[in-house]
Amino acid sequence: MRLVSASFLGACNPAVKLAVLTLCSAGVLFLTDPAVLAALCAALLLAVVLAGRVPPRDLARAMVPFLAFGVGTLLVNALARPGTLLWPDLPVRVTAEGVRIGAMLALRTLVIGTTAVVFAATTPPQRLLTSLVEHARVPPRVAFALLAGHRMLQTLPEQWTTIRRAHAVRAPLRRDGRARFGPREYARCAFALLVTSIRAGERVAFALESRGLADGPRTIWRPTSLGVRDVALVGVVLGALGVAIGLS
Repeated sequence: MRLVSASFLGACNPAVKLAVLTLCSAGVLFLTDPAVLAALCAALLLAVVLAGRVPPRDLARAMVPFLAFGVGTLLVNALARPGTLLWPDLPVRVTAEGVRIGAMLALRTLVIGTTAVVFAATTPPQRLLTSLVEHARVPPRVAFALLAGHRMLQTLPEQWTTIRRAHAVRAPLRRDGRARFGPREYARCAFALLVTSIRAGERVAFALESRGLADGPRTIWRPTSLGVRDVALVGVVLGALGVAIGLS
């Protein structure tokens, strides 16, 4: 999912958004009514599209893992929990208590997944770590190490493709002329990727140390300030969460 920073949520302070995400994830655990959770999930999806300017297609793709996990949770609880049978004529047992608890857990998953998706879609990693160093007092050594690790993870798919193509040149050919790739070839590619990543991490560590990444006072390039938008975000989210907990 591509990054969307030109929006109301994109302009908010990343540290504030991370704190709001944590509070939402903790507050959802107190919601037990599926109807309230469904309304909260719908409001969050609408806020993602309007305030976050995340395209609906990208949002739908990002929510597929959370939706699959939620459906699995619903089915497991509906079929495995004891309780009152909803449809006695069916060949499987579907209980009312299982459906209610499964729907509650599935909707909790969707709510937490929606907040995580909007946070990832509207927060550049560099701004997030800069904000954590400035406002959350995270040590610069930890923040820059996390940023370097994130950038290394972004290059892993490209490195995997390069290594696999290099191994395909020496792999045995099938009758149709295509390279024969089995478990042994994939294991070799994975080992080569592991070795390459370890060496790259070592080079990054030496580069950070040589550029003065150590303990002590440091300046921040492009600091992230707190403003009215952050106060409005905290007020709206906490207000909506409080109303939802009260109704539940």
